[in-house]
Amino acid sequence: MIHREHPWMGVFAATLCVFNPDETIDEAGLRSYFARMAAVRDLKGLVCNGHTGEIMSLREKERVTVTRILAEQVRASGTGKKVISGICGEGSLIAVEQSLAAKEAGADAILLMPPHYQLRFGRSSRTAVDFIHDVADGADIDIILHQYPSWTKVGYTLAEMLEIVEHPRVVCIKMGTRDMARWLYDYEKLKEARPGLSIITCHDEYLLPTLLEAGDGALIGFAGFAPELMIRLVHACVEGDLMSAKEAQKTVAPLARLVYNFGEPGSYAHQRMKVALWLMGGIASPVFRRPIRPLPKENLQMIAAALNRLGYATPNAQAL
Repeated sequence: MIHREHPWMGVFAATLCVFNPDETIDEAGLRSYFARMAAVRDLKGLVCNGHTGEIMSLREKERVTVTRILAEQVRASGTGKKVISGICGEGSLIAVEQSLAAKEAGADAILLMPPHYQLRFGRSSRTAVDFIHDVADGADIDIILHQYPSWTKVGYTLAEMLEIVEHPRVVCIKMGTRDMARWLYDYEKLKEARPGLSIITCHDEYLLPTLLEAGDGALIGFAGFAPELMIRLVHACVEGDLMSAKEAQKTVAPLARLVYNFGEPGSYAHQRMKVALWLMGGIASPVFRRPIRPLPKENLQMIAAALNRLGYATPNAQAL
């Protein structure tokens, strides 16, 4: 069962970022989108500056701006949702500085990614664990650990995660391992070691199997696109309502194929998601920051047609 009173269990939406045609942040459009998301019932929190929010293309000052706008809109909503900001720093001191800036801007917690230089050069277990503990000690803020796919050089082993979660500031794991052979085993061992720890999926492309096996919720870009649908699916899975889960999956599956194209979340999938939400009138612009180039007109038309077949109106399609 989802512990609805537990602050780190449930559905967390990884949000998009809204840009003007010149690629500057559209603050008015971002406020409107965040306000709408903050009003969604049963969302536990909103996450900005994740991969869905194009963190890699945002300058550090812009990341602070996005966090501040999100915090202001959540406070204005009076819903008490968690405000979480993604942090991607190449060293402990840099990540601590980013985390402190997010905290000052109003973040309740951070989504802490591993240093990306390690994707090229690898790292030792000691380095991986100490980086997380350095940030936890230096910033004194709650941390959602971002677990990358097991095939990368920065995916944490179970032994590393068990050591990482010894720190009380690590309150949740965003489990993106994509290794279903270990999914349940790792969940069980982490729960044995730290029963109150929240372990949530980020497998947008196959939510149903991950959550039916084990999980306390989800932190997903899909929830920043179709939040009510994701809440319905996740809650049904975690609460053991298989019939309702499979009914929701009838809509989730074709949407996932449209956005993720049988792959994992990534820049091009997030671009398709942004375009789809813009077509539906959910955000003010489909602009995705460079080096990603705009989708061809025929792709936009294909996405609009697919959304229409699924019963979604696309008022902005007339602008194509």
